[in-house]
Amino acid sequence: MDITVIINNYQTPVSIVAICIMIVALFFAYFKKLMMTYAIIIANLIVFVLSAIYQDDILGATYANVQQNQILIETAGLGFRPIYLSSEYFHQSYTLFTSMFVHSGFAHIFGNMLVFFFMGMAFEERIGWKKFLIIYLLTGVCGALTQSIFNLTSSTNIAGASAGYQLLADAGAIPMVGASGAIFGILGAFAFSYPRDEVVMPIPLGLMIIMRVKVIYAAILFAAMETIIVWLDVPDSTAHFAHLGGLVSGFILAAILIRRNTHTKEGKTIYYDSYAAQKPRKIDTTELRKLATTPELREMVDKIEQESVPQVRGIWLDHFLEKTVCPKCKNPLNHFDGKIWCDECNFKTNY
Repeated sequence: MDITVIINNYQTPVSIVAICIMIVALFFAYFKKLMMTYAIIIANLIVFVLSAIYQDDILGATYANVQQNQILIETAGLGFRPIYLSSEYFHQSYTLFTSMFVHSGFAHIFGNMLVFFFMGMAFEERIGWKKFLIIYLLTGVCGALTQSIFNLTSSTNIAGASAGYQLLADAGAIPMVGASGAIFGILGAFAFSYPRDEVVMPIPLGLMIIMRVKVIYAAILFAAMETIIVWLDVPDSTAHFAHLGGLVSGFILAAILIRRNTHTKEGKTIYYDSYAAQKPRKIDTTELRKLATTPELREMVDKIEQESVPQVRGIWLDHFLEKTVCPKCKNPLNHFDGKIWCDECNFKTNY
């Protein structure tokens, strides 16, 4: 079947405003030192309100002419369509990013943001905003690409679908929206890095039950559910391959970005296994207090002393040393394995 796809225009002023909201939210969180989890949730909610008012602008307006096997994409919207992987429409691939902030309905965004709120905060506290944002964005892209590759390499048969919908599916013109792929990516990375940690999150056990569960168990449960749905080919208009793609890519990215801590003792390197309980290393804050020249830095040292969770304490330590400067030359400091030093002069100390 030869299918003709025609794109009349690209983005409307409303959709451009939505893109600006996504970008500004992330930059605002960076400059104000807010959690990226909050920024992402707020951006998703604002864009959702816009999409409720201007649906065609955000979600896109697509029409299928069954008689002529023709698809007219009058308003592209911010969702990602598998057809954008072709050379002709590759310039629309930026929607791999924007589609993560767009949702198709209240139930869609409520479910995604509820899971993300509980899990995202806990994971970001452990690894910091930089790695968290990298994992979130990259796994979201990997999820969308996984779903797209499946669409482009299989003959899609949608039970009960209209001819127009079938035409859209065959052409890869159905837009994919939602943060599910990225959220599954965070779950996969969390499960790889801190499998024994417990988080509060919604678990679908007939009904949606909010309970405390080990991250590895949640990952296994969701992976099993998605695999069964894909295996049975359930026609529910949900991108389950995107979920699996996000989950697997989250495991892989965590293995690359969140390396296990090491230290050398008596000439022997000891590796902390993320699947075993870690013994927290004691931190002597005496030297840190000498570097704390402002009330804000002294408050951070207090939090380092009081924090009982090793991962969170490590984040406070990283944050403290990012804001301190060398007492001799006022240049940034480096730290690793209990040592602090300056590359520009001979200043060194321990913690």
